[in-house]
Amino acid sequence: MFLAPMLTSCDNFEYHPYSADIDGPVGLTDRNITEIKHKITSLPLTFAFITDTQGSDADLKDALKVIKARGDIDFIVHGGDQTDFGLTREFLWCRDIMEKCGLPYIIVIGNHDCLGNGEEIYKYVYGVTNYSFDVAGVHFVCLNTNALEYDYSEPVPDLGFITADAVAAKEAGATQTVVVMHSHPYDEQFNNNVAEPFLYYLRSYPGMGDNDERREDGTFCRGFCVNGHNHSFDVSEIGSRGILFYQCANIAKRQFFVFTVTSEGYEMEKIDF
Repeated sequence: MFLAPMLTSCDNFEYHPYSADIDGPVGLTDRNITEIKHKITSLPLTFAFITDTQGSDADLKDALKVIKARGDIDFIVHGGDQTDFGLTREFLWCRDIMEKCGLPYIIVIGNHDCLGNGEEIYKYVYGVTNYSFDVAGVHFVCLNTNALEYDYSEPVPDLGFITADAVAAKEAGATQTVVVMHSHPYDEQFNNNVAEPFLYYLRSYPGMGDNDERREDGTFCRGFCVNGHNHSFDVSEIGSRGILFYQCANIAKRQFFVFTVTSEGYEMEKIDF
């Protein structure tokens, strides 16, 4: 007799922890890519890379203040795990903080973002989990590499997408490539049955075959990958032919990267704030 009044009185009760009833801006990947393309028409371009911001809203806000205050950042790339549990409210907390920064941004999906109904919420708020775009001759490809969360029931990473996208990048005239993912090959999240084929196909992207060329002035030649997931800083050449991966610590460790891409290559800064 008393159950119904008690339930209806809870205006803020979340009836399902993965409810996809979402207010505010959605479809943000396409919107932000359009803004990035309009903003950057020639090199150099400069972007910040942050990752694994789950449960660290204060640190994320501090990082964005530092990024915005620099005045040289064109856009922000987020390496995934904006949530701990794939909850709707976690996605919206991160989205609302990023929106207030005033810079365009893109976010790849992390393994924690896949939990429960998280992938569907991610798709609604942002868009597809594998996508790419070109800016001033630089090809950005953003990949879902969280195979463990799918129990290997789907092609993660999607080698079909990668092979077709690499061809399209060359046809579009791209000369350099930046690959963004949450988990890199040989992590426990990655489908390591296809780690070497994955690395092989990455080398078919424009500029990804030149990572052994390192200049005396500290710049590197052409293509590289960025990832998060492990909550630690690392720079490694992965695979038999050595593709360069830059791994950033989680935002709670108060670290982010800044990459400046030029027609000659790129420079990387590790920022501890």
